[in-house]
Amino acid sequence: MRRLPLLPLLVFASWGCATAPVREPPTLSPLATEERPTPPDARLQAVTLARRLLGRRTVSWPGQRFPDDCSGLVEGIYASVGMSLQGAARRGDNGVTSLYRYAQARGRIFSSGVPTPGDLVFFRDTYDQNRDGVIDDGLTHVALVESVSADGTVSIIHRVRRGVMRYRMNLGHSEMHTDPRTGQTLNDYLRGSTGTERPVLTAQLFVAFASLLPADVGQGQRPTLPVLAPQPVGGSI
Repeated sequence: MRRLPLLPLLVFASWGCATAPVREPPTLSPLATEERPTPPDARLQAVTLARRLLGRRTVSWPGQRFPDDCSGLVEGIYASVGMSLQGAARRGDNGVTSLYRYAQARGRIFSSGVPTPGDLVFFRDTYDQNRDGVIDDGLTHVALVESVSADGTVSIIHRVRRGVMRYRMNLGHSEMHTDPRTGQTLNDYLRGSTGTERPVLTAQLFVAFASLLPADVGQGQRPTLPVLAPQPVGGSI
């Protein structure tokens, strides 16, 4: 366990996805509370919605009460395609941990292999959640898989302090920020520098993927999605 000095810790905490403990289930509209059949193109719809939210500083869901953080973004997107992610939280869980428990109970958790667009991806220790100076808070961040490139780089969309953004992660090159041959980003920085600690890459904080949505009809295991021009990403969150 690594202790952080107090002043850098305060700056460090301001970068993370500040997922609060789950005290009670969010109040949802009847449509979201009653889990509906997911549409045949649920994955495509989920990724398309996530892309539309890129660049938003805040995200709200009319008629529903999801937190404006990484877990709330994922919950809102999944609710929009008919899947409520509520019901698995235990007392003291943060929002990310409650989603992980739901995925364990209702989906498939895996840490190797290739994810499918629309899957979730979980990260650990992205910030000092309880502000005790020790980076040991377990699951603290969740994102949506947008796409996977030919070189294995996974594009993710998530809610960070700066808003909804696109980051990259390549588990095959977990120590590399960029490809030295091409200059392409392989892993963005998910935990910023604290003054005494160097910034940490997405792949270095990766825990697991989670598959909850069925495969899109007619798309096999990897729905074809339009390629968008890359947006500026990276740096600290």
